[in-house]
Order: sequence, then C-alpha cells, then structure tokens
Amino acid sequence: MANVELTSLAKLPTLSKLRKLELSDNIISGGLEVLAERCPNLTYLNLSGNKIKDLGTVEALQNLKNLKSLDLFSCEITNLEDYRDSIFELLQQITYLDGFDQEDNEAPDSEDDDDEEGDEDDDDEDEGEAGPPGEYEEEDDEDEGGSDLGEGEEEEEDEDDDDDYGVRGEKRKREPEDEGEEEED
Repeated sequence: MANVELTSLAKLPTLSKLRKLELSDNIISGGLEVLAERCPNLTYLNLSGNKIKDLGTVEALQNLKNLKSLDLFSCEITNLEDYRDSIFELLQQITYLDGFDQEDNEAPDSEDDDDEEGDEDDDDEDEGEAGPPGEYEEEDDEDEGGSDLGEGEEEEEDEDDDDDYGVRGEKRKREPEDEGEEEED
C-alpha cells in the first residue's frame, strides 16, 4: 500500500499471517497501534516518507514482538537528535532501522533490497523494449498504423508489414519470400 495517500490505518483488516508491510510515501502520522492488533506477526515494516514526527508515535510498535526491520527514512522523526539510538532503545526487538543495524551494517538483500533488485529487472525489460508477459494493451491499436514500443519481436514483424503493405496487421497477405526472410531474423 505504498504511495496511495493513506492517512489512517483504522480500516486495516486483520492479517495475522502478514510478515512484510509496505506503507511508504503516504500521509500516515499516527495510529500505529492498529498494526500490533491486526498484523501481530510483522517482521518488516516500511513507513518511509510518511508524516511521523515523534518517538511517541513509534512507541506503539513495541507490541510488534516479531518486528526485525523498520524503515522510517524521509520521515520528520529522522531529524531528531540521537534518532537512531532512540529508536533502537525504544524498539529493542528490531535489528534493522532504515536498512542498517546498530553497528551500521547493511540489512541482507532479502529484506531491504527487494525493491532495488526489482527496479533493475524493470530496467532490463526496458532495454529490450519488450514489456512483461501479459501486457497486451498495445494490441488494441493495431489498425492505427503507428509503432507500438514494448512489443519486442512482434514490433519487428509489424515493421515488415508496414514496409510491404503500408498497413499493420495484414500478416496473412505476406508473400512466401517475405516469410523466409522473417525466419532468418
């Protein structure tokens, strides 16, 4: 539930098996006690980019006994003097705060770098100009004659159609020598 202008957790359903919760880039400023009541098994909680200002707000997370990693990056609370020491003292169950432990060792990839790895995968897909499987939005535009980026191999076939016939989507009208050229690609 990241970046959805969430202001309150009051209507959060009970998710007793939930272990990882992403609430970054919202407008949450309090009411965190709901998390302990409805998501008691959280081990990872990302509240970065919210309106959390003081230690009293974070104190409600003491009841999340399984919480190991908490992210408050880009919250106003990070401007407090001795912020990191205060949070580690207040929430003794956590191992990582903002991706680092008390000795400034980075958290393992499996907890905090998932998003960064996912971004790398997205970049790889963009380089090949092929969208992920299941994206078929561009197919609706076949008759417009324009180029659809993100279609990968189909784009190359469509370009052949445009060169030979000037209209996209006429694959059935290809001449036999054109099909032979396509197989060589």
